[in-house]
Amino acid sequence: MALARRSFQPEQRDSTRINSQIRISPIRVVSDEGEQLGILTTEDALTRAREAGLDLVEVAPNERPPVCRIMDYGKFKYDKNKKKNSSQTTHTKTKEIRLRPKTGEEDIKTKVRQAEKFLQHRDKVQVSVLFRGREMAHIEEGRKVMESVIQILAPVGKVETAPQQHGRRMICMIAPK
Repeated sequence: MALARRSFQPEQRDSTRINSQIRISPIRVVSDEGEQLGILTTEDALTRAREAGLDLVEVAPNERPPVCRIMDYGKFKYDKNKKKNSSQTTHTKTKEIRLRPKTGEEDIKTKVRQAEKFLQHRDKVQVSVLFRGREMAHIEEGRKVMESVIQILAPVGKVETAPQQHGRRMICMIAPK
C-alpha cells in the first residue's frame, strides 16, 4: 500500500522587505517622525536608518519609486500582531429573558430594562414567551407581549430572527445595533 504524500504549506512569511533586502534604487524615504526626506538612493537611506539605530522598511512596494520608512521594525511587527489578535477576541454571548402571556406590565418593563443592558454590553438577547396549559389556546396574547418587547427594544437592538413558535414556546432573537 502506497503512502499518500502530504503537501506541506510553507508558513506564511512576512513579505515586507527591510534593510539590505531592498534592492531597488532610488526610493522615496519617510523619516521615523513622518517627515518626507525625498527620493534617495537605497545606500543613503540605509545609512540614515543605521545612524538613527532603526530599520529601513519598504511600506509601499508597488509605488514608483517604492516608499520606504525609517522605523523600528520589531516594534512595528509586534504592534501589527497585537492588533490582529485583539480583533479576534470579541465574543458575543446570548442572554435570555423569559416572559409569559399573563406577565404584568411592570414586570415586562423590568425584564426589558435588563435586556437593554445586555444589548448595550454587545450581547444578543433571546426573548422567550412560555405557554402553559390553556394559554396555548391564546397564542395571540403571547404574540402581543413579544411585539411590545420588540418595539421597546428597537432603539438599541435589531430583530435577528422573527418571532417563531416552537411547541409551547415563542422565541425571538435580538442583536445589538
